[in-house]
Amino acid sequence: MKTLRTRRGDLRLPAFLPDGTRAVVKGLDSRDLAECGIEAMMVNSFHLATRPGTSTIAAVGGVHHFMGWNGVAASDSGGFQAWSMAASGAGLGSVTDKGFVYRHERGGKKHLLTPEKCIRRQMELGTDILFCLDQCTHPDDAADVQRQSVERSLTWARRCREEYTARVGTEPGNADGQERTLLFAVVQGGNDPELRRRCAHELAAMGFDGFGFGGWPIGDDGLLTDMVALTAELLPPEAPKHALGIGKPENLVSAWNAGYRLFDCALPTRNARRKRLYKTLESSHKQLIKNDFYDVLYLEHEQHSREAAPVDPVLDPTGPARSYLHHLFRINEPSAERLATRHNLKFYAWMIDRLRDQEDHG
Repeated sequence: MKTLRTRRGDLRLPAFLPDGTRAVVKGLDSRDLAECGIEAMMVNSFHLATRPGTSTIAAVGGVHHFMGWNGVAASDSGGFQAWSMAASGAGLGSVTDKGFVYRHERGGKKHLLTPEKCIRRQMELGTDILFCLDQCTHPDDAADVQRQSVERSLTWARRCREEYTARVGTEPGNADGQERTLLFAVVQGGNDPELRRRCAHELAAMGFDGFGFGGWPIGDDGLLTDMVALTAELLPPEAPKHALGIGKPENLVSAWNAGYRLFDCALPTRNARRKRLYKTLESSHKQLIKNDFYDVLYLEHEQHSREAAPVDPVLDPTGPARSYLHHLFRINEPSAERLATRHNLKFYAWMIDRLRDQEDHG
């Protein structure tokens, strides 16, 4: 699949979606994103339901109008955030067959996130790609926890599908989002191949527009677990596959090799704020598939204080000089984070373009 049809037009694949959790990619506005070559982004319904409220965003015309974004917008279900609160042991949440129960602070008001509410919130946002509610697990969780996660994720996906169908008036399943929002389900199962197989097969039988890899994708060695590739193999070959939370450049390329075509992650923007900027290597065109195509510059290092060259003369020859960006970070100037974030997103747009070229020309 080389394109994904959405209400915002055809999204060419592969595509990287920076995380704009609260309807903003930190430090950038929508024009910055477009200038960096970003064509789609991911917002989070859990955080937006908290502030300003998904009904508030609906009242002003949806998240595209709210943030002035003309590209494709996907929304996370919020399940990972609710699960994180439940798993923290801080008494902020729990998970039941009905959904996630959570509080924003100890002793605070109790909220219930159900599969139906998850869909309603995302529809109020008006995003182009919705995700079903699922229950994440930690790789170290016991086998019974992994099995229960799959049971709930399947039941919740069915309930999300029913809520979606009732509201949209048609069933998901053909990945044609020209006239309607798309609905993706999430495959859980931890590191158990049989649980992954069951979850993938049952979700595929229900029928969704696409599928996401759920759970912990990274092993102790910092590389993708075998479950990432296995999950892609278990899903229908023609179905769009989203590698949720996979964003480290070499891991993104590995996931692309495994069959994923949509990616989202906060890593490039977070790294930018931490003064870590990506730089292409001279041999990058040849080495992209061999995972030897980039380096990281640490802008806080003193050696950059006298370098007149741009951060990456090949990728962005008119970009800010390393010495200038070093100086801006040193004096805590807010524009440093904006310039650094723009640079890292340009690197990701470049990487995605190389993968598209690879698909077009081999």
